[in-house]
Amino acid sequence: MIILRPFYLNQLIAAKGNRMIKIITGIRRCGKSFLLFEIFCDYLNSIGVDEDHIIKISIEDRANKELRNPDKLLSYINERIVDKEQYYILLDEVQMVEDFVGVLNSLLLIRNADTYVTGSNSRFLSSDIVTEFRGRGQDIHMYPLSFSEYYNSADVDKNTCWRDYYTYGGLPQTLFLSDGKARRDYLNHLANTVYIADVVERHRIQNKPELDELLQILASMIGSPCNPTKLSNTFKSIKNINISNKTISKYLSHLCDSFLIEKSLRYNIKGKKYINTLAKYYFTDVGIRNALLGFRQLEQTHLMENIIYNELLYRGYTVDVGVVDLVEKNRDGKSIRKQLEVDFVATDSFTRYYIQSAFAIPNEEKMKQETNSFRNINDSFKRIIIVKDDLMPYQNKDGILIVGLFDFLLNPELFSQF
Repeated sequence: MIILRPFYLNQLIAAKGNRMIKIITGIRRCGKSFLLFEIFCDYLNSIGVDEDHIIKISIEDRANKELRNPDKLLSYINERIVDKEQYYILLDEVQMVEDFVGVLNSLLLIRNADTYVTGSNSRFLSSDIVTEFRGRGQDIHMYPLSFSEYYNSADVDKNTCWRDYYTYGGLPQTLFLSDGKARRDYLNHLANTVYIADVVERHRIQNKPELDELLQILASMIGSPCNPTKLSNTFKSIKNINISNKTISKYLSHLCDSFLIEKSLRYNIKGKKYINTLAKYYFTDVGIRNALLGFRQLEQTHLMENIIYNELLYRGYTVDVGVVDLVEKNRDGKSIRKQLEVDFVATDSFTRYYIQSAFAIPNEEKMKQETNSFRNINDSFKRIIIVKDDLMPYQNKDGILIVGLFDFLLNPELFSQF
């Protein structure tokens, strides 16, 4: 079985020949190498590019160890460019080359070469490389399989697919493993001996158990507002461990840079400004999140919220947590200030959506609770509630769009149809 990734292939096709280094980033094992060496190469072949005009080098391959020397790598590439036709240079794990920045700068000078690179997050973060190549590099960020990609590749019904997806996540290899134990073993291995080890090695972290504990706390509190000080207090009260908020802040930054987690800022909708006091953290892959907790806390409510967040990022939205300030009178007539929350404020170049994730809305009281923040927003952007029920999308009397989870995950054009 080959899992085609047309969303990313189309980005590579659109960037072809733009005189920039194409930089494919993303969490380990999300499919970057396969995208470049298999899917993109097949596309190049299909438009008539000869194999000898595609220079593919996996720097991680032991057979290519000598090419980790920058001068030998450049010499190897130059020897294969023998005419003025277009060449495509594909480098996997380029961070293993000494002075890879200098190598890529040299490749930019070859007029008939178009260069594409991938790298592991431990040494090749988008923030590092895109800063170095500002104006000369294009970042194509890759995520694990979306639910739609997973569903279209798995030979199961939607409900079974959902159960597997919220349990094992979207790393492509999980689809090729035969049973739940094999998937759990695979994800446990990645979580404990690959991802965390990358962060520890890159940042020379001395106290790995602290980092392990932080990840488990974050995994247990998906969707809960927090900050380094709050997390430091959690360590003291629950774990009886003293870790400064400065240390936790550094750890959070490292985990975000490694693409293990994503940070969602709080945005004051009425005040139109960001609030820096608290933020929410979500896991790039819920399978890794579950592995960190030993597959013990599989609450669909929190996992559904995380998956909706990831889907919005996958579709190209900037995703914040919305805050709505409200002043109400109490029984004594005294004014009290309240803050209501909108799970997600999803924004792109053209529009904005206010989105609530609600596993179920069994009665009118729950509907009122879920829509309270919406009713106190005074702009005209679309308001949406995503529920787990497989129901026909509809707008209620307040103009709020209610959609089922599967319709949202499988139909990216859904919002624009109402």
